[in-house]
Amino acid sequence: MALEQLDSIIDAKWLIPVVPEGKILNHHSLLIRHGKIVDIIPTREVMGRYQSIHHIKLDNHALLPGFVNSHCHSPMSLMRGIADDLPLKAWLEKHIWPLEAKFLDEQYVADGTSLAVAEMIRSGTTCLVDQYFYPETSAEIISEIGFRARLGLPIIDIPTNWAKNIDEYFEHGLKLTQDYMNHPLISCQFSPHAPYTVSDDALKRISTLSTELEIPIQMHIHETIHEIQEAMAEDDMRPLQRLENLGLLGPELQAVHMTQITEQEISKLASYGIQVIHCPESNMKLASGICPVTDLMAAGINVALGTDGAASNNDLDMISEMRSAAFLAKVSTHDATALSAAQVLSMATINGAKAIGLEEQIGSLEAGKQADITAIDLSGLEQQPIYNPISQIIYSSDRKQVTDVWVAGRHLMKDRLLTTIDIDSVSNKAIEWQKKFSS
Repeated sequence: MALEQLDSIIDAKWLIPVVPEGKILNHHSLLIRHGKIVDIIPTREVMGRYQSIHHIKLDNHALLPGFVNSHCHSPMSLMRGIADDLPLKAWLEKHIWPLEAKFLDEQYVADGTSLAVAEMIRSGTTCLVDQYFYPETSAEIISEIGFRARLGLPIIDIPTNWAKNIDEYFEHGLKLTQDYMNHPLISCQFSPHAPYTVSDDALKRISTLSTELEIPIQMHIHETIHEIQEAMAEDDMRPLQRLENLGLLGPELQAVHMTQITEQEISKLASYGIQVIHCPESNMKLASGICPVTDLMAAGINVALGTDGAASNNDLDMISEMRSAAFLAKVSTHDATALSAAQVLSMATINGAKAIGLEEQIGSLEAGKQADITAIDLSGLEQQPIYNPISQIIYSSDRKQVTDVWVAGRHLMKDRLLTTIDIDSVSNKAIEWQKKFSS
């Protein structure tokens, strides 16, 4: 009897499919063909039934879906640590925006994106939801690397080196949407910066185009108390109410941060099916506030996880972000059962996929889905003994234990070595940018 041909077989001590939540399979194998998962079966059943070009045995590893970083500003990795220990308004207006006005160009975006994606792969992330200028440059870099991304089409009333006015922002963004309409790994969505930096007319236009083109919207909303106070002083209206009046609320909207929300607003988010993106470490570092994740989930709202940019985090490590999310939920609610390890793993995987409408393709290890996979070595002394590998990943592990990463079946990191990125080149370019910024 002829053996069924596969591209790859990956054996692992533990396989964590994420769907259903909390499930752990012992000594199972992932079967991959043409970039997709064909099946998941006990490892003992592989011999005599299948053969493959690559047969990888991970005897001390947990295999799980690659992380979905649901909110980031990748090129800002070049500003890591440049303006620490400041509140959001001062951080943006006195440091970040002036530097962008001086240095923002295609080369900056290319080098920053390369640095960010290299860091994310080494941290187990396989899909990025990004929001930054020159997204066409990011798209080229990300496509060359073989990474998966949803790229934001930035809209802001403030002129930048990328676009001098609102019409140019829309023109550039819509062209990128057309250019990558059928790309297997890259797609687009609108990314208006925030209610306080985008006019009513532009937001109405986004709402119309989002419906016509069937592409989502991601926006910083209710990030700080100051944002709410300014909005109320201007028109006696909270930002979420204004967005509702403009027709932006719906399942296509991803609301980032959401640290300042009332019970009534939680009900509104639930009724509209809005997605919420939680960025705990950035929110803590900028003292922006705490997103009420457990209340949101109790209301049936999908909550995903993002790192935000390295300029305000200061890393793009989703394992660290999961741990922070779990601890922050527990201490803020005075409830040790709040946001379990399995729940935050869902936030970093399937919930992120749902937030951007890709839950049928990524976010869990299931037959028919894309083979976006992360392998984490749990053999270290610091992980022993292992009673539950999900808990060990969230509470006892770090990104240095991520050994292998695949996107659409392509092995982007093998035993900690990146296969499509020159680490030395990326690092050297980052150092050169540090010299430019410091001059």
